[in-house]
Amino acid sequence: MSGGDDSDRPADPGERPSAGAEPGDSAVVPAAEARREPIFNLPAVVIGAIGLCAGIHLVRLYLLTADADFTLLLYAAFIPIRYSGHFALDLAAFTSPFTYSVLHGSLAHLAVNMVWLAAFGTPLANRLGALRFVLFWLATAFAAAALHYALHVYDQAPLVGASGAISGMMGAAARFGFRIDRSGRRAAFSGPPLSIAECLRRRSVVTFLGIWMAVNLVTGLVGFGPGSEMSIAWEAHVGGFLAGFLGIGSFLAPSPRASAA
Repeated sequence: MSGGDDSDRPADPGERPSAGAEPGDSAVVPAAEARREPIFNLPAVVIGAIGLCAGIHLVRLYLLTADADFTLLLYAAFIPIRYSGHFALDLAAFTSPFTYSVLHGSLAHLAVNMVWLAAFGTPLANRLGALRFVLFWLATAFAAAALHYALHVYDQAPLVGASGAISGMMGAAARFGFRIDRSGRRAAFSGPPLSIAECLRRRSVVTFLGIWMAVNLVTGLVGFGPGSEMSIAWEAHVGGFLAGFLGIGSFLAPSPRASAA
């Protein structure tokens, strides 16, 4: 009868030696875990956000008539002049500062935003969890619309796009100093948020802030390029970024307190 030593047991085909194991070692890891690719491991809430934005845009492109699409924009896009006092404050006046963030002006606009959402939203969602991530999206989208409104009170052009909320995610990333913990199953921003002084002492953060501001100012002046009718609401980007940069601490789970013995 065997005494429990299974060093001569044939390796299971679903397992393979762990990295650094010497021949004859019995340490194994599941083959499925060894094949895991974290780069494709988007959290469900980010996949849901991408699906929602893409689905709405496809419906607008292929299912809605021009009149129906105009009505959708009228009620779901953020239109500053709605709050000028010349119009009744209906339900859309209270919902559009949030719903505008899932509408997009073109396929290019949608594609660019979804790429950045996957890049910055993934580690943030893994750190915050789904509920706090959604609340963060709503808060930064509102902040983006608020700054845009403050500078364009009587503007009739509709504001659409997730850029304000995504800019908030970039602001949060800067407060974490772009530190990402990849040791677990899901990559997430790690550590407590840096103080503003610490951020300004980090070359990577300062370089990112400088490039981000420059890109937003340039695109705000020239838009998507010659011949494009779509302009970039850089003010909304700044509003969302500042909300994420300054307010990320409010969305973090409280640290567990040590209990007295």
